[in-house]
Amino acid sequence: MSRIAIIKKENATTEQGELLDAIQAKLGMVPNFLGVFAQSPDALKAFLGLHSIAENGTLDAQTRERIALVVAQGNSCEYCLSAHSAIGRKAGLNNAEIEANRKGTSFDAKAAAAVSFAKALNNNMGDVTQAEFDSVRAAGFSDSDIVEIITHVGMNILTNLLGKATYVDIDFPKVELAQAAE
Repeated sequence: MSRIAIIKKENATTEQGELLDAIQAKLGMVPNFLGVFAQSPDALKAFLGLHSIAENGTLDAQTRERIALVVAQGNSCEYCLSAHSAIGRKAGLNNAEIEANRKGTSFDAKAAAAVSFAKALNNNMGDVTQAEFDSVRAAGFSDSDIVEIITHVGMNILTNLLGKATYVDIDFPKVELAQAAE
């Protein structure tokens, strides 16, 4: 059970309701974590702004979902792992690819570099080695792309924190976390 009430249309203020309506129109649903974010309309607007900027960048939807998966697994956020497994499938990732992403790799060589870099960023709070940095660049990612990878890792850390701290109810098909030994 969520530690913070999930704002729904029926219990929303005018401002919260307008934000929820916009989310509903765009996604066809309002995920529970956004309902928790709606407790603070300013926090929700900040997240939606960052998310909007990030989704319009150069990284494709599959790469963005791969990053979200490795970060969610690394931070043990079952809500985000469940959400991004479902969203990743809609973006075209199959089960084997999703499992590889959760472990920090990919069957696609370029994507593997991005996922490995994202995992290193998350595990080391950004303190990556020169070899890790050189590897993502050698795979064909520009400086702009690298900044976007870093942005996506940071954005996913934020949602992982919210999901874990609030025990937000999972409203996607539930995916179990892998054991920490991986």
